Amino acid sequence: MRLLTLNTLFKGDVRARLRALAAHLAATPYDVVCLQEVLTRGGARLLAELAPAYTHRRYHGIPILKGGLVLLSRRPVVSCSFTRFPVTGPARPERLMRKGAQVAVLETPAGRLAVVNTHLSANRDDDWSPANRWTAVARAELTHLAGAVAALDPAMPVVVTGDLNVPRDAAVLADFRAATGLTDAMAGDPRPTYRPTPQWPAPPAFDHVLVRGATAACRLVFEEERVPLRDGRSVYLSDHYGIEADLTLSAG
Repeated sequence: MRLLTLNTLFKGDVRARLRALAAHLAATPYDVVCLQEVLTRGGARLLAELAPAYTHRRYHGIPILKGGLVLLSRRPVVSCSFTRFPVTGPARPERLMRKGAQVAVLETPAGRLAVVNTHLSANRDDDWSPANRWTAVARAELTHLAGAVAALDPAMPVVVTGDLNVPRDAAVLADFRAATGLTDAMAGDPRPTYRPTPQWPAPPAFDHVLVRGATAACRLVFEEERVPLRDGRSVYLSDHYGIEADLTLSAG
């Protein structure tokens, strides 16, 4: 099983970048693709039209997709639901995205696999210490997410993936992994998954692949890919890197 997760970036030359992403998806035989920040049904339909091999597609809500989450799969989707995070913390425009998680069960050659595609609220202080106000928001969202994982069949392999907006070494993420029995497939990897900028030269890894009942060999993608625009400019595919994961499901 090969999985891709990517925060697609909801602003700036969106359709051109989604077209370039769709071309990559059409040329690459992923089994399942988990996308974040695809905010409109038009964007989801564009991906479906340009990468038609992913015949099983799930997204929820109008006019803004719930959580900005899109799942594309070559494998049959047995079930898929959306669970919204509790509304906590300071008021912010981000709440319009109705952030939460897609919880899907796929039928695979090795048996059923639960894939949880998610995007947590951003930490606007860039401070993930336990006492920070945004850490409290992350803790509430991760507690809700842990409940969604707990509701799954404990014998079923699980992948939780997406933009969790917390660094790999954050204590709140360690608590979530301990509560759910999930393992960080990229533990010890110091590389950022948010694209460094002159203003933020050393961001942390926000994007994660967490597994239970499976192993995953992961690699970063889209680090250098640029999208040419009609006016002669070129832009990066996203402000995040993607993660490809080759999954091996454990025997039941």
